Amino acid sequence: MSRRTPTRPAPCPCGHPLPYEKCCGRLHRGEAAAANPEELMRSRYSAFARRDEAYLLRTWHPRTRPPRVEFDPAMRWTGLAIEETADGTAFHATGTVTFRARYTDGGRPDSLHERSRFERVDGAWVYVDGDFID
Repeated sequence: MSRRTPTRPAPCPCGHPLPYEKCCGRLHRGEAAAANPEELMRSRYSAFARRDEAYLLRTWHPRTRPPRVEFDPAMRWTGLAIEETADGTAFHATGTVTFRARYTDGGRPDSLHERSRFERVDGAWVYVDGDFID
């Protein structure tokens, strides 16, 4: 008689130890809204990792939103580090998040370093645009 060890769900792609379903998954499914720009940034990173175009477009500012999101099949997102946040509290209408997102492209490791801008639209945080760093 063998005992099976229950498997633990993998942590969320955004880097939090919670499983995806309880972390970014609830935002992707529309069960919750991001409370601040950092939470939105993390959920958008997870959406890129999971190739969730609908969520990415829904959380993109209408002024800067592209018609669609193209995913590179050779690219795999492998980690996210938040370096700095500014503003973005309940008392702000804008905020920024500086992050480094690691990925592999055709197996070659690389990273994206960006300072992203966020705004509230009808009470919800959305991604506006960003400046590449490095």
